[in-house]
Amino acid sequence: MRERRRLLVANWKMSRTPTASALLARAIAALARPADVDVAIAPSFPALGPVAEVLRGTGIALAAQDVHAEREGAFTGEVSAAMLKDLGVSLVLVGHSERRRLRAEREADFAHKMARLAEEGLAPLYCVGETRAERESGRTADVLKLQLEALDAFPEPPPGLILAYEPVWAIGTGLPATPEMAADVHARLREGLAARYGTGFARAARILYGGSVSPASAPGLFANAEVDGGLVGGASLVAGDFGALLAAASPRA
Repeated sequence: MRERRRLLVANWKMSRTPTASALLARAIAALARPADVDVAIAPSFPALGPVAEVLRGTGIALAAQDVHAEREGAFTGEVSAAMLKDLGVSLVLVGHSERRRLRAEREADFAHKMARLAEEGLAPLYCVGETRAERESGRTADVLKLQLEALDAFPEPPPGLILAYEPVWAIGTGLPATPEMAADVHARLREGLAARYGTGFARAARILYGGSVSPASAPGLFANAEVDGGLVGGASLVAGDFGALLAAASPRA
């Protein structure tokens, strides 16, 4: 039996209105879900309330795509950890490559965000991954080591910490990492967790793969014991595709 339960997180990004998000959430909630696979849905901020209503009592967790680094204050347009908790959010993405690229956020920013989440009892899904240029120049290990430094602010792991390896070169390209690439990086990340928090925590921590996860690529990726599920973009926007990922994610598949 696996030590770690598989987890699929649907990241809808800025792609659905609140009304459309509720409809999609209802369709996903109606899918047959393996008993050994956990599911979370991360809609846009305006859709959190409607999706929360749909997910109530389904066993599917509500996630958020980001959080502000401060508790409260004059930060127009931002959303705090306390606000997310009040809506029923339990898991929050931190460090997504689009935040790094489009908002120039760095490890210190992500550490502050994870600290705010810890205060509210919300789990961080911390995303790491290299660009194509960094991989081709042999810098993947160095990049990951730098990105994991966001955890150095925590003598104990942030409660509920989950990692996601999302190679930037694979996101939205239809060209996922090979199962061997993903397994190698996940093993490296697990070593980084072990060095900080001990082998017991590292063995129990879930590390997801993100980057062109699809019904075609999922069986190969999820066949590897190092891959504990997926952070899913485009394939989570079609209920049938997401259903195929659920089936592939089950260790009994």
